[in-house]
Amino acid sequence: MSTQKLVLKTLFVSMAAIMAAPTYAENKLPRIDVVGEGVEDATKQPGAVSIVTKEDLELMQPMSTEDALREVPGLVIKPEEESAVVVNIGMRGLSAADSKTLVLEDGVPVAPGLFVGNARYYNPRIQRMESIEVLKGAASLRYGPSTIGGVINYKTKTPEDGVAISGRVGSDNYKETTIEAGGSAPSGEAFGGLVYTKAESDGFQDKDFKMNDLMVKGGMALGDNQWVSAKFTHYDNDANISYRGLFLEEFENEVSYNPAPDDYFLTERDSFDINHELKISPNIKLNTLVYWSQVYRDYWRYGVDTAASTAANSWVYTDDVAGNNRSFERQGVDSRLNIQHQLLGLNNQTELGVRFDTEMMKDTKILATRAQPRSGTLSKDVEQSATSMAFYGQNRFEINDKLAVTPGLRIESYVQRTDDLQDNTNDGKTTNTELMPGVGATFQAAPMAQVFGGVYKAFAPAQNADAIDGGTDQKLEAERSTNIEIGVRGANQDLSYELAAFRMDFQNQVIPSNSGGFVNANGGKTLHQGIEGAVGFDLGAGLSFDANATYVPDAKFVDGDNDGNRVTYAPELVAHIKLGYKTGGLQTALSANYISEQYTDAANTEALQENTSGFFKGKLDSYTTVDLNAHYAVNKQLSVFGAVKNLTDEHYIASLRQGIYAGPERSFELGAKYKF
Repeated sequence: MSTQKLVLKTLFVSMAAIMAAPTYAENKLPRIDVVGEGVEDATKQPGAVSIVTKEDLELMQPMSTEDALREVPGLVIKPEEESAVVVNIGMRGLSAADSKTLVLEDGVPVAPGLFVGNARYYNPRIQRMESIEVLKGAASLRYGPSTIGGVINYKTKTPEDGVAISGRVGSDNYKETTIEAGGSAPSGEAFGGLVYTKAESDGFQDKDFKMNDLMVKGGMALGDNQWVSAKFTHYDNDANISYRGLFLEEFENEVSYNPAPDDYFLTERDSFDINHELKISPNIKLNTLVYWSQVYRDYWRYGVDTAASTAANSWVYTDDVAGNNRSFERQGVDSRLNIQHQLLGLNNQTELGVRFDTEMMKDTKILATRAQPRSGTLSKDVEQSATSMAFYGQNRFEINDKLAVTPGLRIESYVQRTDDLQDNTNDGKTTNTELMPGVGATFQAAPMAQVFGGVYKAFAPAQNADAIDGGTDQKLEAERSTNIEIGVRGANQDLSYELAAFRMDFQNQVIPSNSGGFVNANGGKTLHQGIEGAVGFDLGAGLSFDANATYVPDAKFVDGDNDGNRVTYAPELVAHIKLGYKTGGLQTALSANYISEQYTDAANTEALQENTSGFFKGKLDSYTTVDLNAHYAVNKQLSVFGAVKNLTDEHYIASLRQGIYAGPERSFELGAKYKF
């Protein structure tokens, strides 16, 4: 593995490598990055940084963004189905069933609602991504609420001249086609393009889906000191998935059928972003982002006879159908002023910003029947909305050529409202303002050792659907945490590494109620602390070795009814190892991912069991999956790739809800890409 690839892949580099940072490309479109461009920006972050590069994505050929994140230290995925229609990401001992890690695309929040709820309903498609940034620590304060774990930023592809067509086929009749096309003006001052993906599959356990994803993106120069870019996306997916999984006997018998064959999760999303960059002077730059999105999510579910289902060890469905249908709309402005100056005779880098955001969710429920499964009586019609204003600022003081200190502050103020259009006595309102200070530092202790660390206040808002119910403020507190991190990283020609210790001390954590169902409650104080580490070796002769692990001995409640119990979906150990080989145009990788045992309810129930509402709980056993990937560049135009996922055909429980979600069985993929 070359030094350049090591640096780009891990960004665990010493300050001595800064001079090797790449310059900005002429056709770079303005956008808000979380880490930035090149090594210099990465080493300025007073927190752990991970990058999934374009080269990594080409080798992995992931089916979803969650596939692409499995190699990132500190992260854990709660799988539900292999195409990852919904988001379930945990970080550093935070539950993968909650939303305490902010997810962005080109700096824009991708969740349908950060304040109104249901952050998991949309997951961006990996086919239009060129890289992924993951940032933890105090620097994540700059990007919004719900950054307790950190922030993930998907960076979309920049259009390139020409046309490329790729396709792949795989197990369960998987078929995917992607078209990339781009062009530029002769002057090079304007360019644009598109990425379109169509994919469909019969699905593991017959959970079929049909998906379309389109991105149109372009930009142009406005004189010598301004750029403007625009991006439009459209996504739709008809997925035959459900919150209902298998019963234990069905799982043990390794049945292959869909436990909810008539339930459908129908999603559609459109978005539009405009980015403007103005270089006021060589030392002052202003970036302004205007964004809009709307999401429709219709979830048609058949009713069950719970008692009969329990007796039969399989779901027994009735003729009743419920359409739990929700639509979302968001618009906002995010503007950031970056200034380089010489305050106090020191090199300083200041960022000042403001963000205004509005969200609205229309929550309806339609009672239908099997005879007419898509229309019926409107039994619920509620509008939930939120308006938020945030101010933030930080200043990086370069004390000397080794030490830099970065204090910062974010102020987030928001109003949440619920309007019941059928019964205005159920209307409600709640308000909150949060001050989140933080400070981080980096210190170049040696050419191979940059020490970093920080402490900051983080929070995630109680979302409308939880905070207000039936017109009553449920008194769910915003989740507040004091976070501490300290670590060391470095790199040379053959070795890169990072090691970080972390602690998150919650005043209160909102959790699913022990009574089951979809009801949430104040869970009380929790403590999360542990270590994460990553290392990469160039072994020579084309061989490379990469490994990372996150060990969280403490992810527990420290008061209340669950005192001493472990937080849900927070495994004690997550580990990943990968052996790579490269020769000529061929790259291969054999990787293994380990997830230790984890609890699915705050009471830490040991044995798998079903409650009276049909929800399952219990401890999940540990499991290990192994993948084999290969990518071969035949020439500059043609490349072929393939993968075997879950090589050992591990049979495991991935997660629980209303039943057991079994992990996908062994699967195969084969594809090719041709550039015209």
